[in-house]
Amino acid sequence: MARVEQLSAAAGDAEQELLAALGHAQSEEELLSEAAWALKKAMEAEACDIFTPCDPENLVLRASTCMPELVNHLKLGIGMGVTGRAYAAGEPLFVGGALSQHPDYVKYPGMDDQPWDSAAAIPMRPEEAMGICLFRRTGPWRFTAGSKRRCLRLVLTLTECLAGFRSAYRAGAQTNKLGALSEVSKTIATSPYVEEILQLLVNLTAQQFNYKVCTVRLLDERNNELVLRATQAPAKAYQRKRAIKLGESIAGRAIAENRPIIVPSVQNEDDYIGHDLAMEQGLKSMICVPLMIQDKTVGVLSCYTGEEREFNVDEIKALETLAKQAAVSIEHAKLQVRSTLMQEMHHRVKNNLQQVASLLRLQIRSGRHVSVEEALNDSLSRILAIAAVHDLLSREDLDHVGIKNVAETLVLHHQHSYVLPDRSIRFDVRGDDFRLNMTQATQVALVLNELIMNAIEHGFKHTPEGDIHITVEHREDEVALWVSNNGDRLPESFELSSCSHLGLQIVENLARGLGGHFTLKDVFCWAVAEVIFPSITPE
Repeated sequence: MARVEQLSAAAGDAEQELLAALGHAQSEEELLSEAAWALKKAMEAEACDIFTPCDPENLVLRASTCMPELVNHLKLGIGMGVTGRAYAAGEPLFVGGALSQHPDYVKYPGMDDQPWDSAAAIPMRPEEAMGICLFRRTGPWRFTAGSKRRCLRLVLTLTECLAGFRSAYRAGAQTNKLGALSEVSKTIATSPYVEEILQLLVNLTAQQFNYKVCTVRLLDERNNELVLRATQAPAKAYQRKRAIKLGESIAGRAIAENRPIIVPSVQNEDDYIGHDLAMEQGLKSMICVPLMIQDKTVGVLSCYTGEEREFNVDEIKALETLAKQAAVSIEHAKLQVRSTLMQEMHHRVKNNLQQVASLLRLQIRSGRHVSVEEALNDSLSRILAIAAVHDLLSREDLDHVGIKNVAETLVLHHQHSYVLPDRSIRFDVRGDDFRLNMTQATQVALVLNELIMNAIEHGFKHTPEGDIHITVEHREDEVALWVSNNGDRLPESFELSSCSHLGLQIVENLARGLGGHFTLKDVFCWAVAEVIFPSITPE
């Protein structure tokens, strides 16, 4: 498993290097040269050569890590040698040993070739033959299924980069030959942030291709919706456009058919959602291009013009390349964020374990439990509260979690585990929802866990039925939590300061840790526990 993760990480790093090469390359020669070195390193090869066709019968060496002096001079007939045969067949060829004895092996003409023993020849063919990459070693090379997939993936990335470079060169403005693709890739290579990638994509695409509006919608797989994530349109109404279901939109059709969909006039198109806004903003023709990576849907890029016009072939190809590049970059950004967050997660898990140890020490010192079973059940509940936060983080944004989700998860757990069969308790989670970072989420989960347990155990010791309300209020600079129940009344002599109940002591300590305070009192025949602490904007 560790080896697979290392290979995946190495492939991701190599793809990032290829994107970086595209971002600052000033020519195709520079791009291929830097790509050859990046591929050599990623595949742990001793040499990497890149050939492209120079005429209908020959390939020419365009980049080499072992014989750069022959770049643009060495020609190889299509169909000749391992390289030429793989290119002609359009299929990858892996030779793990005894390369010189392979039936298709030939030496480079006029050269005392180094005694290479193994090779991999991978054609660059997205839709048409663009070239071939040749990797070599002087010793045997064991090609596993995983290493083959990795090699194909890396060459595919180079192929898309090269296709994008050429499309942008043809379609871009004369003052910027690389056009939108170069600018987008340059920032992609240096930015790990999805939002920045998307915003740059719509801004530069609109600028380079003279579109009136560009938008990117990303796929929300859970709800099967396309959610607007970036637009350069200044109109506030456009920025607030609702999520659209895949089956109800032109964008959804582009994804379903995996091809660009062109609409001559969105104002006259029955399937278009938002005619009024299109007329208000003066939008006419539209092209929707799916963002796909290896058959996985990421989202859709939509571009609008201010007049009815056609989209020419070069323009469509350039947009498709931009879309592919953006899809790869979005996935890279997500992987990079996940890698960083996993490191942070390890650190925070350690902190959480220390917190569990502290809670257990408090439990031991309290000495108030009538049985070992009761002590273990209380400790288990606190550990599960922390676990609930980690579970929610794994399903949401990895580093932030909604406070109402935390409350609802804890309520569900307590309903099944702590409410006695002869009790009828109704729970209601109400109020504002907002996101907490992991540290705050863990502390708030422990606070809610103790207060809900306290309400069940002490609020309904004698009262057979009633309600427990969990209320959240997010004010400008603070958060207020209330856990209220209309069961047993608090004793008349109740004073929180003199109460030795362990759960309430934990809440009081956690409230102070959050920079806030905790109170528990009777309000209109309800026992109301209140925790107020400063609001911290999620990082």
